[in-house]
Amino acid sequence: MQFENEVNSVDELRSLLGLPGALAENKVIDYLDEDCVDFLSKSPFLILSSANSAGRCDSSPRGDAPGFIHIIDQNHLVIPERPGNRRLDSIRNIMENRQIGLLFLIPGLDETLRINGAATIIRDEKILAKMQANGKTPLIGIAVQVEECFIHCGKAFKRSALWNEDAWLENASLPSAAKMLAAHAKLPHMNEQVVATSLEDTYTKRLY
Repeated sequence: MQFENEVNSVDELRSLLGLPGALAENKVIDYLDEDCVDFLSKSPFLILSSANSAGRCDSSPRGDAPGFIHIIDQNHLVIPERPGNRRLDSIRNIMENRQIGLLFLIPGLDETLRINGAATIIRDEKILAKMQANGKTPLIGIAVQVEECFIHCGKAFKRSALWNEDAWLENASLPSAAKMLAAHAKLPHMNEQVVATSLEDTYTKRLY
């Protein structure tokens, strides 16, 4: 699709949006300092962004109890790979392109921690054993060599009122994941109710 007035240069972009302030320009560090470590120890959730060698992108959630990220040193962390749907979108992307972006959230906090770096898929038993949860040790982990760390401001969270329960939809108004999955997959004998039962079984029996 062709849009009118496309922005095609950084100079044009800067003329429209301006330059970053001194704080934003200088906030990036290339290691995990004590404040980043503290943030990670309190974060139960992250979004992992990756791309394959052709540039096709993917964003995938990862979550567990706060502190589930294993920090090796100031330059390396490991994300446990818990059981999922076995599509392995992020893992396969990392096999082709090691560069990833991570966005860490803490419920109730508008600011987020962004970490960019190079990832490797590992099977190091000593490291994986330290990320055991619910009696299960992950089979693999995503090891990340940290290249950039910085705090991202909370404007998006404030505009969206993400943590404000008064702004949340009633349960009856929420989209149905089961309905969407059934409609998208179009598999025989896989209606909304069957998919809903399958999801509930996965959530209650196969989290770890």
